Parts: sequence; structure tokens; C-alpha cells
Amino acid sequence: MEFNLQQSLPILERTPVVIKYLLQDLDDEWIMNNEGGDTWSPYDVVGHLIHGENHDWIARVKITLRNDGNNHYEPFNRTAMFEESKGKSLRQLLQEFEDLRGVSLAQLRQLNIQPQDLDKTAIHPSFGVVTLRQLLSTWVAHDLSHIVQISRTMAKQYKEEVGPWKEYLSVMK
Repeated sequence: MEFNLQQSLPILERTPVVIKYLLQDLDDEWIMNNEGGDTWSPYDVVGHLIHGENHDWIARVKITLRNDGNNHYEPFNRTAMFEESKGKSLRQLLQEFEDLRGVSLAQLRQLNIQPQDLDKTAIHPSFGVVTLRQLLSTWVAHDLSHIVQISRTMAKQYKEEVGPWKEYLSVMK
């Protein structure tokens, strides 16, 4: 499927609502547990998404659209949420994510990105040259990936409880 900004906007718009309805008002056992080791809980994922709204997506879109030759992305701290989310309730984080995403999408629309803009490039600190098309496609896939991650993390809380049905539940593998 070829990237299409107009087809992608509904995914970006719905992500905060999907996550909010999936997580709000659940017991801490659902939202604070992870898959073990250095994995993230649903709470951590929401904090990560907030950090992305503040420091990643729109900032990088604007850098990519520049015509001044200064088109290098700053490194992104993927784990900044561990400090930034301290002391905040999940309800606060969900509302903050929803509000920030609304601002991000308003800014994205104001940029009036044209098809030829999708081929503009910037320099990613790890990947080198990337296009705006790749960045925007990644934003959509990133949202969907974290929805899957949240669901998988929650499902795995019952990994032992499902007994033999584990064999038929791909989310448990």
C-alpha cells in the first residue's frame, strides 16, 4: 500500500481515543505490569507517545520541509517517559496525549503538505537519509505498533491462566 496522507490522518486521529478506551479506569495490574525484563507497561507506552508528540513527529516533519540545508534530526530519547511521567496518573497521561495529538494534527494540516513534499529528505542520526514519506508512514505504523504492544502486554497477564488455549493464542508467543 502506497502512503497517502489523507488515508493516514484517521489512524493518527483515532489512536488517542483507542488507547483511552482500552485503558481508562482499569486496575493498576492491567496498566502497570509489563512483559518482564526491560519491556514497557501500557502506562509507559502512553508516556512514550506523549514524548513523541512533544519532541519527535512534528519537529521532524518541519525539519524535513526546511530548505535551509539544516535538516538533521536530533536524537530521540525513547525512554524519556520514565522520568517525564513520574507522579502522573494514567488519566492525566491519556488526556495529555489526546490534547497533544490534536495540536500535532492541527500543525500537520497547517503545513499543507503536497505530494512532491513527500520526497523531501532529512538526515536521521541512525538511518542517514530519510524521506518525509517514510517519516509520516512510520508515525502511522508506530501508533499501530504501540496499540498492538499494549494489547499484547495486557493479554500476557493471563498467559498462565489460559492453560492449554495458549497454543491457539498467537499473542502469547
